[in-house]
Order: sequence, then structure tokens, then C-alpha cells
Amino acid sequence: MATNVPLPTFGPAGFVEPLESAILAGVAADIATAFGGNLNPALNTPQGQLASSIAAIIGNVNDLFLFYQSQTDPKYAVGRMQDGIGRIYSINRNPALPTVVQGLCTGLAGVVIPVGALTADINGNIYQCTGAGTIPVSGSITLSFANILPGPLPCPTGTMNVIYTSIPGWDAVNNPNDGVLGVYTETAAAFELRRSASVAQNSLGSLPSVLGAVLNVPGVTGAYVTENTQTSSQTIGGVALLPNSIYVAAVGGTDTAVAQAIWSRKAPGCSYNGTTTVTVLDTSVGYSQPFPSYQVSFQRPTPLNIIFTVNIANNITVPSNAATLIQNAIIGAFAGTDNGPPAQIGTTMYASRFYATVLALGPWVQIVDILIGSANTPSAIITGSIAGTTLTVTAITGGTIVVGQALIDGASVAAGTVVSAFGTGIGGLGTYSVNQTQTVASMTMMCVIPTAYSVTPFINQIPAIAGPNITVTLT
Repeated sequence: MATNVPLPTFGPAGFVEPLESAILAGVAADIATAFGGNLNPALNTPQGQLASSIAAIIGNVNDLFLFYQSQTDPKYAVGRMQDGIGRIYSINRNPALPTVVQGLCTGLAGVVIPVGALTADINGNIYQCTGAGTIPVSGSITLSFANILPGPLPCPTGTMNVIYTSIPGWDAVNNPNDGVLGVYTETAAAFELRRSASVAQNSLGSLPSVLGAVLNVPGVTGAYVTENTQTSSQTIGGVALLPNSIYVAAVGGTDTAVAQAIWSRKAPGCSYNGTTTVTVLDTSVGYSQPFPSYQVSFQRPTPLNIIFTVNIANNITVPSNAATLIQNAIIGAFAGTDNGPPAQIGTTMYASRFYATVLALGPWVQIVDILIGSANTPSAIITGSIAGTTLTVTAITGGTIVVGQALIDGASVAAGTVVSAFGTGIGGLGTYSVNQTQTVASMTMMCVIPTAYSVTPFINQIPAIAGPNITVTLT
């Protein structure tokens, strides 16, 4: 029989579903007709409840079709549908990757450390060896270890120092540098950003085509491309670029694959910038060995540690692990788990980006402010060494040392190291106390206090984050 339930329509706006109130009215009318009329239409009657259930079923089906329509638009697609759209462009979602740490293993010469040998950091996180090695006569060898869990788990300098798998003759392990932060599975927003950039990869010569090709290299999680079209050197994004040159910075992927992607989209003849150089062979049809070769250079960006100070109002509902919760929330947002873009090369990072993810922890969070800083804008530049908890400053280039400053050198100083008290020094040369025990040879260090609402990495820097560099203060 005919129905009184209004049908959805297809038009210029696509699939348009009727109001659920109209669907309910139509179902109620159909039921009344089927039973000869004179039924009480109240929703608390049996026939009213039946009409409500049928209307909800119809509405759910309409909602499903409406959602499916949205999934054909790359801007809104998620999950399996987004993966399918990506494959049209020959790209796949980047999988989750673990934090990778270079471990300095010491012990007896000839001892073999196999693939799968386990270490742990001071927080109990487990890492496994990804490439076997034999301790040489020198007594030490550097091997690569990957966390057993994927994701951006920070491993600051000196924290992976426990041998979890006992091997006779393997005496100690430590990481002289911060681990390379892992990533979660590529978010919908990050995947769409990369897909839209990849559209240009089928063209030649333009910066978007180079960026698209590099982002499509397996394992590449971030890239930045620019050029200097002038006949003289120019400084762009804090980096001096050669005349008439292209600049590419890439995170992840093999050197060979990245260089090949750059060369395939930028015709020979321009200059390249960067500290990584690969020989690329032109094996096009018509050439035979020896193939024409080209030296392609690009940049592997160095980590730029971002320092946070999070000030929240103190109240009786603030949990004892508030600092850890806030640190983990910021680290997650940093990696893009808030469905925003991950922190990237040369891209301004705003403190306001992290408000929502911290507020989402619960009603106990009342943010006073979130401030950020980095070694790009230090409050002082010093030459110093650390023995135990004593910092000895022998030179100061600019600024003044104050209590509360974070110390950054890029590798040797432990993450979260802060000037905690004056010694013989009161802002200049002399000794100071720091909050972490360590041994650091004399070197240049940056003294940083987060005072800004934004930080812009140079185009040869990738933002890095570690829990100890996020200070939470109750006010």
C-alpha cells in the first residue's frame, strides 16, 4: 500500500533526508490506516511506541546513507573509505611506528647481542634490538633499539640504561642521544593533508610536485620544500640557500628513495641544499651503462626540543598524577592524536593548540596559561659543564642565568634539566645547581624559559617533545 512516510531526495545538495518528526508522523498515519483508524496517537501507547521504533529504524538507515555520501568527499572521509580514496592517488596510510633509540652497548669483546635482545628505560618501557652486533675490541658498539609498542614514547638521553635480557659479557647500555620519537597511525587529518599534497606529484618542476613525491616515499612522515630563485644566496626559514637552488627536508624514508623522488620531479640543472647527498642514476629508456648520474642533496632535519610550562589553578580535585596526565595529553596532540596536524618542519606551533586536549582531561583542569619556548629563542647562551648536580659556567654569550631556566644542548644534557639554585654564580659565571644528576662535558648550552605563545622551527628542524620538558605548575 502507499505510505505516508516522506522519502529522502537527491538533488544539487546531494542526499537530503526528511525530518524524523515527519517520518514519525508518517509511520503513525500508516499504522492508523492499517488498523482502520481511531487509534490513540500518543507515544506512550503500544501503537505510539511501535511508530517510534519504526521511525527510528528508518531514520538510522537515512543517517547511514547520509554518512556514506559524506565519505565520497576526501575532506570528510575517514577510515576504510579514506583509505580507498587514497589508493586512487597511489598512497597508503602511514602505519604506527615505535620510538627508535641508538643504544651504546659495552662489555667483553666478541659478545654477540642478537636481534630481539631487550633493554628498558628508567620508566620500565621495553626496547628490542633491531640489528645484531658483536662487541669489538674497543669494548662498545652502538646498536638500534625500537620500543615494543608503537607511538610517540619519548626516550630522553641517558634513560635507556637497563639490560632487560641478560647476556653474559654484556655489561651496560645507555643512549647518548634522545630517541627518534615514534608516531601513531596516521590520523584522518594528516592523511588528507598528505593526499591533497600528493595531487601535484604527477606534475614536474613545481614545489608541490616535489613535496607530493617525497611525501609518497614509504616511511616519510614529514617534509618541507622550498627554493631560492635568486642568483645570490638567500636565507629562508633560518637556512642559507644556494643561488638557483631547491631545498628539501624529509623525515623518514631511505636516503636513496627520498633522493630519487626529488630528482624525478625536479629536472637536472638546479642546485641542491642539504647535508645528505645521494648519487641518483638516470636509467630511462635510451640510456645504457654507465648511466648518467646526478648528486642529489637534501636535509635530514635536526630535533628542536619544545619546552612547555603549563600553569593550572590548584584545587582539591586536581589528581596526584596531574603532571603525567597533562604531559601525555600534550605529547599526543603533538603527534596529531587530537585530529590536528602533527608538529612539522618549519611550521609555527601555537600554545593555544594544546588547550583543548588538556581541558579534555576533566573538569579539574582550569588552565591559567600554557607557554612554550625553544633553543631558537634562548634567554641566555652559555658554555658550561655538569658534574652530578653542579653546573659550572665558564662563559656566557648573552643574557642572564636565572633559576627555572631549562638547559638544552640538543643531545648530551638530559631532558628536563633545569637550573634549580644559585651557587657561586648569580646570573653570570660560576656554579649553579641543576635538578638532575648527570655528567656533561663542557659545551655550548641554551638557557630557555617558556614565555611565548608560539614557536617557529627553522626549515632544517623537526619539533621534538619529551615529558620532562613539560613542566606543570599549580597556581
